[in-house]
Amino acid sequence: MANNKAKSHPNILYLHCHDAGRYIQPFGYSVLTPNLQRLAEDGVLFRKAFCGNPTCSPSRACLLTGQSAHSAGMLGLAHRGWTLRDYGKTLMNFLRGHGYRTALCGQQHIAIPPFANPSEGGYDEILTLDTDFEKPIEEVRSFLARRQTSPFFLDVGLFAPHRNGTGGDFPRTAPPNDSRYVMPPPTLPDNPITRSDFALYQSSIRSTDEAFGQVLNALEENNLRENTLVVCTTDHGIAFPHMKCRLTDHGLGVFLILRGPGSFSGGRVIDSLVSQIDIFPTICEWLGVDPPDWLEGKSFLGLANGAQENTRNAVFAEVNFHASQEPGRAVRTDRWKYIRRYTDYDKTILPNIDNSLSKRYLHERGLAERTEPGELLFDLDFDPQESCNLAMDPDCAELKKELAYLLERWMSETADPLLEGRLPRTEGIIETPPDQFDSTGGEPDFTELPPVGNSPKT
Repeated sequence: MANNKAKSHPNILYLHCHDAGRYIQPFGYSVLTPNLQRLAEDGVLFRKAFCGNPTCSPSRACLLTGQSAHSAGMLGLAHRGWTLRDYGKTLMNFLRGHGYRTALCGQQHIAIPPFANPSEGGYDEILTLDTDFEKPIEEVRSFLARRQTSPFFLDVGLFAPHRNGTGGDFPRTAPPNDSRYVMPPPTLPDNPITRSDFALYQSSIRSTDEAFGQVLNALEENNLRENTLVVCTTDHGIAFPHMKCRLTDHGLGVFLILRGPGSFSGGRVIDSLVSQIDIFPTICEWLGVDPPDWLEGKSFLGLANGAQENTRNAVFAEVNFHASQEPGRAVRTDRWKYIRRYTDYDKTILPNIDNSLSKRYLHERGLAERTEPGELLFDLDFDPQESCNLAMDPDCAELKKELAYLLERWMSETADPLLEGRLPRTEGIIETPPDQFDSTGGEPDFTELPPVGNSPKT
C-alpha cells in the first residue's frame, strides 16, 4: 500500500461523466448507483444544482472557468470548433499557481484538436485521453499509487452515459436492464420503445458508477481519502428528447456531490440553489486563497458548513450552439423559471436532439412540426415538469416583467453578445442547419439503433 501524503493543500479529485442529469440513485431514481449513493452518504449532496449551459463543452467551460459560457467564449462544442477565449483562466491553471500538480485522465471536452490542445487547459500531465471504462481506471490507479510530493488536482472523466455516434446506443459494461420493469423519464410517454431506451441508459450509468467506485476505492487503497476533496458531477441532463440541450430543469438539473475534509462530510443534503459556476469560488474559499477577479459564481461553502441558508436567489443559464444554433437564456428562482428564445426558427430543432429510440418514436409522430414559443414562464411549485407555459397569462405579466429584468441585468453584467444582436461566428465552426434531422445533416436513418423488445435481453 502506497504512503501518499500530499504536502500543503489537500488534493482535489474532479470526477465527472456525460449526460446523467440527476438520474442516479441518491436522487431517488430507480437507477442503481451504489457507489454514488455511498459517496452522498459520506459527503454533501446538492439537490438543486444546475449547470450553466445544458450542452457538453459550454457546461464544462462554465464549471472550469467560473464564468458563463458566453464570457468564457465557449458558445458551442469543442469538437465543432469552439474554444475558450483564454485558457489561462481555468481552475487547473489557477491551482498550478498555488502549488498543485494537475493531471487529466479521460474526458475533458474544452480543448479538442485541431482547434485547441488539451494541455492548454492547464494540465501538467495527460494520463490518457481514452474515455472508455478500462483505460482511464488503469491510469488512475497508477497515478494514485505514486508517491505524491505536492497536492494534486486529478480530472477523471468518462464518456458514458453519452450516446454512441449516430446510432443512439449507450456505452456500458453492465448487461441491459429488463425493460419490462422500467419507467422512462416523465418527459416521455411510457411504452415499450421508451422503456427499452431508458433501460439502456440505466445500464450505462450503472457501468459508470462501477468505474467511479474503482476510482474512489483507489483513493482508499493509497491512504488518500481523508486528504482529498471529491467533486463529483455531470455536465447536464440526460440525452433524451426534451432534456439535454433544454433550458428546463430536465436539461439544467445536475447531480452534485462533494466529499472531503472540512465542511464536505456527514451525509448532508442541501436544497438551496447552486450553480456549477459556483464550484471554482467554493474551492478558493475552501483552500483559503483569494479568488481570481474573473469569477462570476458565488462560493457555497457557507451552505456546506451551515453558516448560510442561501447563497443566491436565482441561477442563470444559456444555450447558444449545439449541432445547430439555438440561442436562449433562462433565469430560475426557487419557484419560478423564465426562458427567452432568441431565434426566428420556431420549430423543434431536431439536430440538437441526440438520435435514439425515443427520438425515432416522437419523430414518427410529428416532432419536427411542433412549435417552440419565444417566451416561457413556469410555476415550479404547481408545474414541476414545466409543461404549462404561463408567459401569456395576464395574471403573470408583472412577475414575468420582474424575471425578464433579472435576466437582462445578468446579460448586461456579463456582456452577453445577444444584447448586441446575433451570436458571433468563428471561422471553421461546424454548424448543422436547423431543419436537418440530426447532427450529421442527413436524413433519418435508424439502422444503427439498438433493437426494440420487451424481454430481459432488450
